[in-house]
Amino acid sequence: MYCPLAKRIALALTLSTALYAVTVFAEEASNQEPESSAELPPVIVTATKTERPADEVTQKVTVITKKDLEKQISGNRNLSELLVYQPGVSVSALSRNDANWGSYGGLGPKYNTYMLDGIPFDSFADSMALDPAALEQIESQRGSASVMYSNYLSMDFNGNQTPLAGTTNFRLKSKIDSPFTRMSVGFGSYNTKNYSFYNQGRGGKLSYFVGASHESSDYTNYGTNPSWLNMLDNPQYDKTKIYFKLMQEISPDRNVSLFVNHTGHTGDAGRINRDYDHNYDLINFNYKARLNDKLSSEFKIGYRDSHRRWAEDNYPGSPALREHDGVEQQILPADLTFTLKNGKNSTLTFGADYQHAKYRTYAETASRVTQNQASSTNYGVFAEQETVNGPVTFRIGGRYNTTENKYDLISGVVPGETGKTWQKFLWSTGMRYKQSEKISWYANVGNSFVAPAAKQVGGTLLVSDFGVAGRNGQLPNPNLKPESGIAADLGMDCRINEKSQLGIRLFYNQVFDTIVEKSVSSDPSQTKAFNVGKTTAKGAEIEYRQKLAGKFSWFANYTYTHAKISNPGQTDDGYFVPFVPRNMANIGLAWEQADRYSLAVYDHYNGGIFDGSTKFDSYHLLNARYTQVLSKQDKHTVKGEIDLYNILGKKFKMPWQFQDPGFSAQARLILEF
Repeated sequence: MYCPLAKRIALALTLSTALYAVTVFAEEASNQEPESSAELPPVIVTATKTERPADEVTQKVTVITKKDLEKQISGNRNLSELLVYQPGVSVSALSRNDANWGSYGGLGPKYNTYMLDGIPFDSFADSMALDPAALEQIESQRGSASVMYSNYLSMDFNGNQTPLAGTTNFRLKSKIDSPFTRMSVGFGSYNTKNYSFYNQGRGGKLSYFVGASHESSDYTNYGTNPSWLNMLDNPQYDKTKIYFKLMQEISPDRNVSLFVNHTGHTGDAGRINRDYDHNYDLINFNYKARLNDKLSSEFKIGYRDSHRRWAEDNYPGSPALREHDGVEQQILPADLTFTLKNGKNSTLTFGADYQHAKYRTYAETASRVTQNQASSTNYGVFAEQETVNGPVTFRIGGRYNTTENKYDLISGVVPGETGKTWQKFLWSTGMRYKQSEKISWYANVGNSFVAPAAKQVGGTLLVSDFGVAGRNGQLPNPNLKPESGIAADLGMDCRINEKSQLGIRLFYNQVFDTIVEKSVSSDPSQTKAFNVGKTTAKGAEIEYRQKLAGKFSWFANYTYTHAKISNPGQTDDGYFVPFVPRNMANIGLAWEQADRYSLAVYDHYNGGIFDGSTKFDSYHLLNARYTQVLSKQDKHTVKGEIDLYNILGKKFKMPWQFQDPGFSAQARLILEF
């Protein structure tokens, strides 16, 4: 049975912590004292791992608050879509049932890592599995984060992920001030039905939240014409999410938390024998302590378990079932960080992190046969000094990192080379100069290193599957080299007045021996990973935000990116980087009337992505959300909410012969108390 010891340890940790927390809750519930609920000002923990205001860190970090998140629509139920209105971010969530293949900072989708409360998770698959109702805010850091945070050892989809162009920290609610319950029921296009429940509370020093949601839909064809997806019927699906978090204050200087999430996703891909059954489990455990007036520590450990299983048929020859294929992946990330105040406004952050990943692919007919089996271990030590001297903040840090890959089976056979090890020193530095209370300048530079994933080396198909119709997946490339990169940025933040902010940022990113996925046969569902020489991405971002009287606010931003591949002597020399638009722009407007209604209208413009020598058409994605208070009593509120997605009905093309299906609508009834 493919079940690592780490899974058993993580499950035991979950149960023991849950039992302890419930016991404390029972003892202290009777002593509960009501606390006033107040909206706390945004704090930045991503760039420094400690709570700091945005204008005191050298990196550019944007905070998307809970209030902002409640205005946005995720048409494909993917957390990545909550970032689409940030400068430099292109989102291509292929459907409600498929991963995001966007781009960050002019580079591909794997150059911005995702974290949940500072612990990494997969930015392709796990972003489909988490529920935004659990989030408190999102902190999006642009620019290199490779010293404070390690690569993520996901081998599925596009392989390992590195924070070269940035990192995004999805922060869960960390403190509950008052009890609250929210229930909703909704219905929308494609016979979509969804139900959700959320409850939070506290008893003494223990607080918690728990939630669940379920959605089912007949959906619709989301492939281009023609497309290798070849849907003959509506691709139906069911998705269920269950989650909870416990937060215990042990003492004023120590606290512990546990978060658990399970997602089950079943359905079919539009043909009778193209069913799938995917399961995602995620656990976060966090212990934080202040050791003395100057030194504090934080220990984090997580567990990510995904098992995707799907059917393949003999189409177009026959719709009969051929086999079931599957991918199993378990990842155990851990991080121990110390923060030492070593001056009036100076901080030394140091520590170590560790990851271990197991990966297996299989084909199942009469019996299950393993095709690829591999494991990977990543560990590193890091230190970063941040010194504040008057208006100047200076930061410098380094990381020594080791990545070890072991290959047990590649394409069904024991490989000649059973393992590889890479060691690398990484560095990063930055500075912010506060010219005045209104204007700050910043600059940063850092490097990265990422080894090829086992999936890219071994593929999910055999070499003999090349060009065979219906054999969907990735062909092996055992000759891949690791890639390295460097990222730099220069920017200015200007607070024009209390209600208006302006930001300008220039960026320059380079990746050497870039690993990219390419279609290699007449069937675009067959891909192969290649090193393609050097990738250079440079560009500029400008953004503006303003709040006006009468609860009206708006924002606008624009990003220009020039990203090309340099691969002398090869056909892709001079190609634009796949999935990166040259021009992007966003504008959003919101009207709010307390206890009555709110309206938010957001438009995203994408100037058209590239895939090889092919340029896709540009498009506007216009969304709107209207919320109306139907009844408000002392103890409960009833709301009605309408989401309008892709109002202009643009069926724009995306990678791998996917396309957005166009306009859809959703209406829901919400009860809060």
